[in-house]
Amino acid sequence: MKVSVFDLQGNLIEKIELPKVFEEKVREDLILRAFLATMSKKRQPYGTDKLAGKRTSAHYHSLRRYRWTMMNREMARLPRVHGKGVPLQMIWQARFVPSAKGGRKAHPPKPEKSWEQKINKKERRKAIKSAIAATALKEFVLKRGHKVEKIEELPIVVEDKLEEISKTKDLIKFLKVIGLEEEIERIKKKKVKAGKGKSRGRKYKRKVGPLIVITKDKGISKAARNLPGVDVCRVENLSVEALAPGAKAGRLTIWTKSAISKIS
Repeated sequence: MKVSVFDLQGNLIEKIELPKVFEEKVREDLILRAFLATMSKKRQPYGTDKLAGKRTSAHYHSLRRYRWTMMNREMARLPRVHGKGVPLQMIWQARFVPSAKGGRKAHPPKPEKSWEQKINKKERRKAIKSAIAATALKEFVLKRGHKVEKIEELPIVVEDKLEEISKTKDLIKFLKVIGLEEEIERIKKKKVKAGKGKSRGRKYKRKVGPLIVITKDKGISKAARNLPGVDVCRVENLSVEALAPGAKAGRLTIWTKSAISKIS
């Protein structure tokens, strides 16, 4: 399978043979498994305060034939609030135990719990290969929501001069030249989320844009950082997280010629 190589002006320079990795079968189940394994390592451990629900004077008198006994009184044998200085409505209220109001939790979340999911090395590699293959299939790219109706063939391969672009305006000009005007407009939009996340530093939801795969960073990452949704990745650092955000295969990917030759 051959693919066209374009220059920065959008002109066809040559045609090159695609590596065999682009002929892999797309395994969406493996991509999901690898994605979840990657994200599980980023999960922050959390737990409750060890004294939550235990800061109380409630206790139980387990004595028979004793003036202040709580046995043979026809009441549940639970630690109860009693004593001097306690409001009348609180006397003999149960506390501390999980079944009581204001008591401790029976099985609270513990910070020592490990959230990490394991995945076999071969499965992870197979998932990355599947995600790479999906970038060359238009049906997967369209399914993700990318505006690539004007693009005739995928993947998009560009000469190595792309790595030298260091200004955002030059990168936008190049993306428009190759027919991604609608994609640029798509990634500009942001949506206000529903729910409590708005007050927790994650108010907006943004679209994921193109991924640029390179071999050497000669300024391209500086140009792309002002474009929301556009990411730059070195070919040796490719991961399922970069190629299939949200575990959905088919991210619009722009490859440099040297990155294609290195991946083979």
